[in-house]
Amino acid sequence: MMKKLMIIGGDAAGMSAASRARRNLPDLDVTVLEKTRDVSYSACGMPYNIADQEREIEDLVVRQAHVFREKQGINLLTGHCAESIDPGGMRVSGTSHEGKAFEFSYDKLVIATGASPIIPDLEGFDLPGVKALKSLDDGRKLKAYIQSNQVKKVVIIGMGYIALEMCEALRARSIHVDMVKPRPAFIPWMNMEMAEVVRKELEAHQIKLFPGHTVEKIRSDNGRLNVVCPDLVLEADMVLAAVGIKPNSEIAVGAGLELGVGNAISVDKNLKTSEESIYAAGDCTDAYHVVTGEKTWIPLALRANRAGWAAADNICGKPVELAGVAGTAVFKVFDLEVARTGLTMDEAYSHGFTPAEVMIKTRSRAHAHPGASLIHVQMVGDKTSGRLLGAQMVGKEGVAHRINAPAVALHNRMTVEDYCQTDLSYAPPFGPTWDPTLTAANQLLKKM
Repeated sequence: MMKKLMIIGGDAAGMSAASRARRNLPDLDVTVLEKTRDVSYSACGMPYNIADQEREIEDLVVRQAHVFREKQGINLLTGHCAESIDPGGMRVSGTSHEGKAFEFSYDKLVIATGASPIIPDLEGFDLPGVKALKSLDDGRKLKAYIQSNQVKKVVIIGMGYIALEMCEALRARSIHVDMVKPRPAFIPWMNMEMAEVVRKELEAHQIKLFPGHTVEKIRSDNGRLNVVCPDLVLEADMVLAAVGIKPNSEIAVGAGLELGVGNAISVDKNLKTSEESIYAAGDCTDAYHVVTGEKTWIPLALRANRAGWAAADNICGKPVELAGVAGTAVFKVFDLEVARTGLTMDEAYSHGFTPAEVMIKTRSRAHAHPGASLIHVQMVGDKTSGRLLGAQMVGKEGVAHRINAPAVALHNRMTVEDYCQTDLSYAPPFGPTWDPTLTAANQLLKKM
């Protein structure tokens, strides 16, 4: 009979698993090992917190560590870094921040170690003024550095979600921003015309973009930082490395667990790893894609929380399967909302579909209703099966939640024709009679 549940990692997936397990089995001994001092915080809110110098970074903490300990009876050990797992002996060992070795036994184990920023192995990326943004402590250090060093110019290396959101945060503090990356395409997964809309929005807010430039090193020169490319040198007071993240799967490798896509920990639909007594959840794991049915690695906040719950339910004898992810995401770029779900054209081709696409421009509100703006919608469908495969949207309003309708359609394997018949809401202040996604679907159906 299971008596001891051990969880490695105390953010979204880890604390969701711990809380759910305690609710399922109130007498269960639940221990969480978290290497930092922070648990249960909104990492996605960091750019918006950094934008306001008056707000404390601690505002992002959803639930303090002592609440888990005192109200839920969870043995939450912060400052405890798990370093190795012995699956045969069912033990976890590591070191505390005080340098003391520890070892715990378990009956079931959940690995929820998350992901970490990719830091290029290049000269100068270890300089004090070079920062990353993933953990709450990253945000804490970055915000303090801006304040104490009176930062006026930042170079962002990378042009992904975090990089684009940080542009707005830094400009809100009157900080000049340059962005640089090696690949020539600005947002490679996005329809080119729509990506150009995002580019123009950035440039309208004085963001300078330098795609197609490979960073060779960062050097310090009289208190300033120089980001050095073969044909370009960008000066800065601070550099933000935002080239992507990687799953923290090293402890799983040491335990002999099977890895999946992108070196994430391979799990089945019950969140079980290749070892019977070990589960994994969150950004450190792979998932099934609801469109392709194949494994993928798309780190998402909702998935992390949901997977933590599911792992705990399965461990506690309440079988549950997770269908997977569609890669649904939305982010803000100044006045624009940018969203996607499902496959791009290139992804559809690579997975063996015969895709067709359409991109339409329409109004965000009904004809003649004041305040309307332009919405761009791209949709991808499969000519062979008729299935809807993906969608993207860009606009100043009505995008962030509108993307959820195509996402639900993807989860239910709807065809484009099915989607054309959905009964979506209408009122003049919120959209035209034909919802923009319906207009796109009707146009896409003509190409199927």
